[in-house]
Order: sequence, then structure tokens, then C-alpha cells
Amino acid sequence: MRLPIFCHSQSLLNGIEAMIHYSEPPLLLKGVIDNTEDVVRLLEQNAPYTPLGGWYRPEADMDAATNAMWFQNDWVHADLQVPGSELFLFHERVMQAARDFYNAEVILPHSVYVNMMAAIEVCGPAHTDNPRFHGRDRSNTPMWMLRSMFWSGLFDEYSIVQATSIWWMNDVEGGGLYYWPGGPDKPPEEHVGDMANTALVGDNHGMFHQVGPVGPFDQGTRLVTPRAELAPAQDESGDWVVMDRGEVQYRAPIEDYRVSVLWKADVYRNEEERQRKVANSLSIPDVVAIFNREFEDKRIDLRIDVDAVEDLGIASAVGALYPEAVPREKRPSMYDAI
Repeated sequence: MRLPIFCHSQSLLNGIEAMIHYSEPPLLLKGVIDNTEDVVRLLEQNAPYTPLGGWYRPEADMDAATNAMWFQNDWVHADLQVPGSELFLFHERVMQAARDFYNAEVILPHSVYVNMMAAIEVCGPAHTDNPRFHGRDRSNTPMWMLRSMFWSGLFDEYSIVQATSIWWMNDVEGGGLYYWPGGPDKPPEEHVGDMANTALVGDNHGMFHQVGPVGPFDQGTRLVTPRAELAPAQDESGDWVVMDRGEVQYRAPIEDYRVSVLWKADVYRNEEERQRKVANSLSIPDVVAIFNREFEDKRIDLRIDVDAVEDLGIASAVGALYPEAVPREKRPSMYDAI
């Protein structure tokens, strides 16, 4: 089974070796969806779409226009599965590509979500996708802890290997994807131009990637509040409209928005491995004990208390011990500029 590659780099703090994770190059698929009008109907049926926020900006002012026009919505997540989403959820070519990429038998799709973007003159953040572990994910564990678990390398035996597909509906001005298949210390590659109806299938949890600027660029990055919504215009124009606190902020045909659909699946070498790993799950006390044992072994004067996992000081201290890699030649991000 193909797994992420792990390299050690010496941290400047307390002699802890930080883990740099990276993956092999993703597989490119072309002509993925037979009829993209089916996707347009799905987009329409599941509007409106709201601005991306997430763990990057957890305390954003709901009335401040500080969000770029990057809209998102879940089609499959936890107990949610919108009608028609099986078009992506159980796409056989994508699932076979994941089997081929990982040389694995068991592919269990679990998430589908949509990004719609326009008028962003800077990039998204250069990042790896948020990790999941048996027993621990964003629904029951603070994000700082999940990412420190990943970058520490202490929890790799509990990690849930994830396959990711990113599919693009159309070509727009800009809108490419930078990605680092050779690791964060190598220059990135870019998928841009002729992106319509293509998909990259691979490991976005082990490979850094970054969304490039998205046009039109005539007025720079257009900002909206977290209350903004993107939906089809209520007329026969075919436009999609960004409404923010009762006012139209932007409108354009669907073809002018960068539309991508992301698919994720759990990956296991075989059913025996799946059953074994599912039976070996982590509780918060387990995670705390593993971290604290590492601190004690390394003679680090830090301990995590089970009742203080939301403490921002603890989060900062642990994050400093296991810093995330910074990929070479990453571009400025909207989170730097906004």
C-alpha cells in the first residue's frame, strides 16, 4: 500500500524532530463527468453557498467585509447526503484511481463538498488537508491537537489514510492549483489551463497544495461578510449572484466562477486491516498520555491536562514543538492579505 513519505527535520525547540509529510504525484483524470449539466443542476438545487471560514478564522466578525468570495457547501458529510451527490460519491473512475494510487482494495467514500470562487487576486493558503485518526477527527477533537498529532509523527499508526479527488467544472481566468508532489522543499507544480472536467486524485493530506488567484482581476479581491450568500439569480439570466446583507455585491454567469468538487475516502489495504485499525481507536486521554510521555522522555517541561485541551496557551506551546513545514515558493495567501 502506498503511504505518505515521512522525513525528519530537526526542530529548533528542545531537540524534537519534526515530521515533514509528503506524497507521490496525484493522478490526472480527464473527461470525468459525462454531462456537466448534471453538476449545474446539483449546484442550483443545493444553493445558497456561504463564505469559507473554518479553522483559519474562527473568530471572524459576522458584520465585517473581510471574506474573499470563496464559497463552499457540503453535499456529503457525516449524516448528510444530498440527492444526486452519488454522481461524485461513488464515481467508479475516481474510486479506481484511488485504488491504483494506494494499491489498496478498500475505498470508503465519505465526503463531497463544493467550492465556488471569483475575484480573488491572491492565493488560498498553502496547506495540507486536516488529518483524521481512528477515534479522533474535527467533530470531537480541537483542530490544533489534530494537526499537532499529524506533524509530531507520534500517531501515525492511528492515522486514517485519506484519498482526495479535486474535480474542476470549467476554465476561468487564473484559478490553477499549485501542488508540491516532491515534498515541501521542492518547487511546486501547477495544474492550470484545460482544467475543465478534469480531476487530480491523490493524497492531499500528505501533499501541500494551494489555490491560485481567481479572476476577474479588474477590481482586486472583492470582500464580503460571513453573512454573504451565493445563489442563482431569480430571473432568466443564468447569472449567479452574491448577496450580502440585502445588497447585490457581484453577479456573473456560472461559467465565470471557479467551481470545484472535492471527494474524500478512507483507504485500507484490505478488509482485515480496516477491522484491525477501527478496533484500535484513540480517546482524548489516550492522545494526552502519548503527548505527555513524549514530553517526559524528551525532558520537556510541558504537560497537557485532559480538562485543558481547549487552552490556547497549551495549543501554542505544543504547536511550537511540532511546527508545520512551509513549502518552497508558496504564494502570498488571502489570509496574509485580508
